[in-house]
Amino acid sequence: MAAAPRERSPFLGLLPLPERTAITRALRTETVGGLVLLVSAVVALVWANSPWSDAYEYLRDDVHFGIPALGLDLSIGHWTADGLLTLFFLIAGIELKRELVVGELRTPATAALPVIAAVSGMVVPAAVYAATASAGGGSADGWAVPMATDIAFALAVLAVLSTHLPAALRAFLLTLAVVDDLGGILVIAVFFTSDLNFPALGGAFAGLVVFHLLQRFRVRGWWWYAPLGIAIWALMYNGGIHATVAGVAMGLILRTTRDKGEDLSPGERTSHLLHPLSAGVAVPLFALFAAGVSVSVASLGGVFTEPEPLGVVLGLVVGKAVGIFAGTYLAARFTRARLNPDLAWADVFALSALAGIGFTVALLIGDLAFSDPATAEAAKAAVLVGSLTAAGLAAILVKRRNRIYRRLYEEETRDDDHDGIPDIYQYSSSTER
Repeated sequence: MAAAPRERSPFLGLLPLPERTAITRALRTETVGGLVLLVSAVVALVWANSPWSDAYEYLRDDVHFGIPALGLDLSIGHWTADGLLTLFFLIAGIELKRELVVGELRTPATAALPVIAAVSGMVVPAAVYAATASAGGGSADGWAVPMATDIAFALAVLAVLSTHLPAALRAFLLTLAVVDDLGGILVIAVFFTSDLNFPALGGAFAGLVVFHLLQRFRVRGWWWYAPLGIAIWALMYNGGIHATVAGVAMGLILRTTRDKGEDLSPGERTSHLLHPLSAGVAVPLFALFAAGVSVSVASLGGVFTEPEPLGVVLGLVVGKAVGIFAGTYLAARFTRARLNPDLAWADVFALSALAGIGFTVALLIGDLAFSDPATAEAAKAAVLVGSLTAAGLAAILVKRRNRIYRRLYEEETRDDDHDGIPDIYQYSSSTER
C-alpha cells in the first residue's frame, strides 16, 4: 500500500530549527545596523538643514581622494556609494546564495511563493511610478526607484515598536528583501551603466573566474581573496558597470555549504566577519552622505505635486503594499498553499506595507536615475517621505496584531528545560503549529 503523501508545512508556519537559527542570527545584525542607519539618516537631515549645510555639501562632493592613475579619484559621496556599499551587496549576494542552496529558494515549490511576491512587489511599484509620472508629464527615468525594500530599516522600525513578530514572518520579509536586492542590482547593471570599457570589464571577468577557481579548489586565506576582490571591484568600476555589481558577483561565487569537518563555509565566515562592518559602518556612512536633502515647506510640497517624487511616494506606499500582498495571495491560491491558521491575511498585508520602506537601494538608484541634480534631490526627499509613510502605516497594522505575535513568539522561543533548543521543536510531532 502506497504511503500517504507528506503534508506540506503551512505558509508562514514554524521554520525548521536550522533555518530559524540562521535567520535569527542574520536578522539580529540587521536590526542593530538598522538602528544605526536610522541615526545616520537623522544626522544627515539635521546637518543638511543646519547652518553648517555648506560644510556637509563640501565634505560630500568636493573632498576627493584615491589613486587618479587608476581612475579612482573619487569624492567621499562616491566612495560611500561605489565603495562601501559594495560590502552591502557582497553580503546580499552571500545571503541570496544561501537562500538558493539551503534556504527558502532551494526548491521550486518553496521558492515560487516568495519569488512571485517579490517580483510583484517590484513590478507594481514601477508601474505605479510610470503611470503617475506619465499622467503628470514627468520623466519615466525613475521607474526603478520604488522597487527595493530596505530590510535593515524595516527591522529597525520593528525594534523601535518593540514587536514580537514570529520568525516565519521575519524570514518571509528577509526573503522578499533578498530577491529585491537581486532585482535592484540587475536593474543597476543593465539600465544604469556608463560608457563601457571592455578591456576593464574583461579584466573584472577574469578576476571573477580566478575567484571561482580559488573557491572550487578550496584555497583558503584572506590574503588571496582581499587583494583579488579589490582588483575586481576597481576593474568593474572602470569598466562602466556600477561597482556594487562586483560585490554581488563575489557573494554568489562564495561557497555556502560546509565540507566535512568545516565549522563554517567560506560564505558563512565572510558574512560573519563583514556583516557587522556592512550593517554598522558601510550602510550608515552611505546614508549619512545620501540622505542629506534640504527640507522646506516648498520642497515637501513638491514631493506631492511634482510627478517624479509623487510617483516614488505612491510606488513605495501603495505599489509595494498592493504588489506584494496581491502577488502572495494569488501565488498561494495557485500553489494551494495553506496559510498558518494562527495568522491571517491581514498579517501578510502588514508585512507588505512594511516592505514599502525602501531606503538604501532606493537612494542609490535615485542618484543614478536622474541626471538633473534638482530632480535627484526631489527623488531622495520622496524616498524619505515614502519610507516614513510606509513605516507609519506598517506600525499601525503590526501593533494591532502584536498580542497574537507575542503569543506565537513566546511559543516558539520557550525553553523550559534550558537545553538551548526551543521546546516546540522537541515536543511537537511535526514542524507545524
